[in-house]
Amino acid sequence: MTQNTPSVIHEGLPTQLPDIDPGETQEWIDSFDAMLEQRGRDRARYVMLRLLERARQTQVGVPALRSTDYINTIPPEREPWFPGDEDVERRIRAFIRWNAAVMVSAANRKGLEVGGHIATYQSSASLYEVGFNHFFRGKDHPGGGDQIFIQGHASPGIYARAFLEGRLNEEQLFRFRQEVQHGTGAGLSSYPHPRLMPDFWEFPTVSMGLTGINSIYQARFNRYLHNRGIKDTSQQRVWAFLGDGEMAEPESLGAIRVAAREELDNLVWVVNCNLQQLDGPVTGNGKIIQELEANFRGAGWNVIKVIWGREWDELLARDVDGVLVNQMNSTPDGAFQTFSVESGAYNREHFFGPDPRLRAMVEHMTDRQIEKLPRGGHDYRKVYAAFDAATKQVGQPTVILAKTIKGWTIEALEGKNATHQMKKLTQDDLKKFRDRLYLPVSDHDLEKAYEETGTAPFFHPGKDSPEIDYMMERRRQLGGPLPQRVDRSKPLKLPGDSVYSELKQGGGKHKVATTMATVRLLKDWMKDPEIGKRIVPIAPDEYRTFGMDSMFPSAKVYDPAGQQYESVDRKLLLAYKMSPQGQLLHEGISEAGAMGSAIAAGSSYATHGEPMIPFYIFYSMFGFQRTGDSIWAMADQMSRGFLIGATAGRTTLTGEGLQHADGHSPLIAATNPAVVHYDPAFAYEVAHIMQAGLERMYGEDPDNVIYYLTVYNEPVDQPKEPDNVDVEGILRGLYWTSSSEGDGPKVRLMASGVAYPWVEEAKRILADEWGVQAETWSVTSWNELARDAVAAEEWNLLHPNEAPRTPYVAEKLSGGSEPVVAVSDYMRAVPLQIARWVPGDYRVLGADGFGFADTRPAARRFFHIDAQSVVVQALAALADAGQIDAAKVKEAFDRYRIDDPTAVAGVKQEGGDA
Repeated sequence: MTQNTPSVIHEGLPTQLPDIDPGETQEWIDSFDAMLEQRGRDRARYVMLRLLERARQTQVGVPALRSTDYINTIPPEREPWFPGDEDVERRIRAFIRWNAAVMVSAANRKGLEVGGHIATYQSSASLYEVGFNHFFRGKDHPGGGDQIFIQGHASPGIYARAFLEGRLNEEQLFRFRQEVQHGTGAGLSSYPHPRLMPDFWEFPTVSMGLTGINSIYQARFNRYLHNRGIKDTSQQRVWAFLGDGEMAEPESLGAIRVAAREELDNLVWVVNCNLQQLDGPVTGNGKIIQELEANFRGAGWNVIKVIWGREWDELLARDVDGVLVNQMNSTPDGAFQTFSVESGAYNREHFFGPDPRLRAMVEHMTDRQIEKLPRGGHDYRKVYAAFDAATKQVGQPTVILAKTIKGWTIEALEGKNATHQMKKLTQDDLKKFRDRLYLPVSDHDLEKAYEETGTAPFFHPGKDSPEIDYMMERRRQLGGPLPQRVDRSKPLKLPGDSVYSELKQGGGKHKVATTMATVRLLKDWMKDPEIGKRIVPIAPDEYRTFGMDSMFPSAKVYDPAGQQYESVDRKLLLAYKMSPQGQLLHEGISEAGAMGSAIAAGSSYATHGEPMIPFYIFYSMFGFQRTGDSIWAMADQMSRGFLIGATAGRTTLTGEGLQHADGHSPLIAATNPAVVHYDPAFAYEVAHIMQAGLERMYGEDPDNVIYYLTVYNEPVDQPKEPDNVDVEGILRGLYWTSSSEGDGPKVRLMASGVAYPWVEEAKRILADEWGVQAETWSVTSWNELARDAVAAEEWNLLHPNEAPRTPYVAEKLSGGSEPVVAVSDYMRAVPLQIARWVPGDYRVLGADGFGFADTRPAARRFFHIDAQSVVVQALAALADAGQIDAAKVKEAFDRYRIDDPTAVAGVKQEGGDA
């Protein structure tokens, strides 16, 4: 007979444990059964919940419930005293609501119609105002100030508050989403964009779903700065405002376990749960607040639900049978959305009506009172209680799930499915809105403004009004206005030329990959007494891949808990070591998380006044392609630093195959105006590029750019830096490396990165076997050459009466009529960026298509980019120019079999896969 053995864990509770006191256990069970029989299931359920709560408080170790009842987490009796003047704050809120709505409506007046969003801020106004008046610390706070990630679609409300504070004027509000037609800086950006409004916005947060993950890594980086002794961030808190629809983005929830694992109690998320996304309910048949509660509780967060306003407290207190809570628990979001727009009579019938006990509970209330029963996210005291509890939580990040109504207070918008796309308010809509807000704007003034401007007037009570005095005093107490971006950093003392000398000596008899050369320079930087501690090495899970495991014993991996176990490799020289003061950020297999750290570190000069130098090294394929949105946000946030695409190119990591083969990251990099991309071939090029990058981003006049270097794991001969090397050419993207000597037809060969040895070999073959002399050029940046050329053409277009500028590439290659053959380990589109400005016949070879697994020689023969393919292409160009017999092209083709990868089956490769 088979005995069923209970599982160790069932519904989160241990069952397969020995009972050391069966009698006591039975007494507890009997007591519970008696309570259940005498007081009913609801009372038994309540007591069990209180016992679980108590168990958590005393750290007994019983897992928390995955979700709780659909009611406020903080009961009325535990709400703190509210320290503000609620009437004054309500009026301030009304002013901001009005101006925010008028701003968007004005932006959509006839003949302009530039879009915008009204409803998001109207639903979240109380959430922000509680923060601004009572919690958000400004830049002048002694503790350093908080960092606020504002929900992008709520930007009109933030502008409207800044208008009341005197930070923005009425003309700027009237020019919302008009950033150039009135002059640069005269209008307002659509969303939080630091690059567009560098003194105002601090974090870009809209339409990418990156707020969640970036706020987590910002809070984590704050702790990193503190633990490493660079800055005391103990009083700084990160607040992130998100929408419940936004939580569907994988990046929103993807890193929440990191925040819990590292006990980031300096992090508070406020999720505006208005139950609506762009087209309709977030989850019409479900309950998004309950779903999110389960996600966050399961991940280890402190969850505070703010669902019902204070008018529900009396009803819940009378719910002795639990019938009201049960109705709340079982009503889906789609129905709650309907209740938000229907009459009190409808709600009485459909929400309270199904059960006579519910109907009796509200029989003393009028239909109007039922209709006005509020959601918790609009109740100032409920929100204050949640924020207060969040700031006092220890050992856990907190998420506040606040239920609101989208478009709240605007009758034309409230709760409608289409509310997100409703951008205009009629005069009648605005009059009703004004009346609901009790604003002193007359019909005459409103109609006159419409007549003169096509929109309603903005409202300001006067800078000496009680409301403005109040809000300004609150901000003074909390450390100044927010949002605000301030750069209080000082230039760094950078290392001198000597630190770069070793890379310029070449590899001698040893072949060295450019990845190893780059890492070697990083190690030397980390030893520098000035900038060493400011280097922030970041890798997903690839330190060993890139030969950086030697840093483990000395720099150590950052972990706030240290290393609480004996490492399996503790007896080895390069043992894995963790420390709260560790310098290496090891993000696990998460390029998105690594980018979050890079963004936080790269903008630390502004967010903390402490310049930090992120050095994020990754598989090139998994950088720009996977996290392009994050790199775009990094640029918007004006972060600085180094992105190192190691194992770059389509044919250097061929053992890994298609998904790992990068043939296009330079093209993606070219789309980002802040990214300066280089594809160096030699260690001495790496030295000059990284030195220039350090000076450009962290020197006396820092530039808000990001340096992206593609480097390789393939060992190649590293020559010593030539005498009088063309440093300007290295930094601008192109320089001459060898001349075409001797008689015979001539060609120019150009290559970048790992492809340069192919043109050197092609030069030899052309001379030895075909009597053709080749001049060689190293292209360190196709992207920078193309940008320079485009900039020159734009300057010429805008200065028709001045002498035209010549693109750098055209200037460097002038004076020669030879055919030019360009090759790289990327698709043809990369070198084709400069085709327009290359004089003469320009031929390009590239690795177009998907990669695959094989040897490097086989892959390069397959893509027709190896030395022999360069030779055939050069001969074809000369034949087309009439300088050699066309038969030689066919002869070379047959000899080298460039169309047949089996021709190189026996060629050995050097250097293993990553």
